[in-house]
Amino acid sequence: MRRDLGLRVGVPAAVWWAVVVGLGLLLTGPLAGLRERETAVSEWFVQQRTAALDTLTEVWSVLGTTETIIGICVVVSGVVWWRTRQWWYAVVPAIAVAVQAAVFMLAALVVSAERPEVEQLDPAPPTSSFPSGHSGASIALYVSLALMAQRIGQPWLRVSVTIVLSVLPLLVVYSRLYRGMHYPSDVVVGVLNGLVCVVLGWYWLRRTPRRVEDGGV
Repeated sequence: MRRDLGLRVGVPAAVWWAVVVGLGLLLTGPLAGLRERETAVSEWFVQQRTAALDTLTEVWSVLGTTETIIGICVVVSGVVWWRTRQWWYAVVPAIAVAVQAAVFMLAALVVSAERPEVEQLDPAPPTSSFPSGHSGASIALYVSLALMAQRIGQPWLRVSVTIVLSVLPLLVVYSRLYRGMHYPSDVVVGVLNGLVCVVLGWYWLRRTPRRVEDGGV
C-alpha cells in the first residue's frame, strides 16, 4: 500500500508542490506588482465590513480551521468505514486533506509571503499568506465528501448534502478575503491546491476490493 500511495499520490504531489512554490515565488518576486494591485481588493472588503458580517465570517472561517477539518474528517471517515467496511474508500478524504496540508505548509515555508496590508480580523503568522490554507483544506475535505455523497441512495438527500458541502468552502473563501487574511491570488492557489489534492485522493482510490484483500497492493 505504501508503494502504491507513493506512486499515485506522493510523486504527483511533489510535482504540484514545486508548481505552487514556483507560483508563489513569481508573485512575491517578478510579479510583486500584481499583489500590490490586489491590495485594492482587500481594501474593498474592509469597506464592506459590518458587525453582523464580522460575526458570520468568523464562524465561516472556523469551517476551514485545522481543528474543524481534522475533526470532521476523522468522524466522517470512521462512519464511512463502519458503514461500508471499505477502509480504502473511507480514507480518501483523509488523503486529500493530508496532502493539501503538506503542500500548503511546505510551500508557505519556502515562499514566506506577507499578508495584505489591511486590518486582519484573525490572529495568524504574518508570512503564511500564500497559499490560503483554510481555502485549500476546506476544498480538500468538503469536495471529497461531496463526491462521496453521490453514493447516497435517496435523490433528495443526495442533492441536499451535495449542495451544502459545495457551499461550505465558498463561505470559507469569502471569509478569508473579508477578514483581510489573504490576497485573492492566495485564495485562488489555495483552492487549486485543494482541488488537485481531491483528484489525487480519488486517483489513489482507483483500486478494487479484491486487490486489497489479496494483498496485491
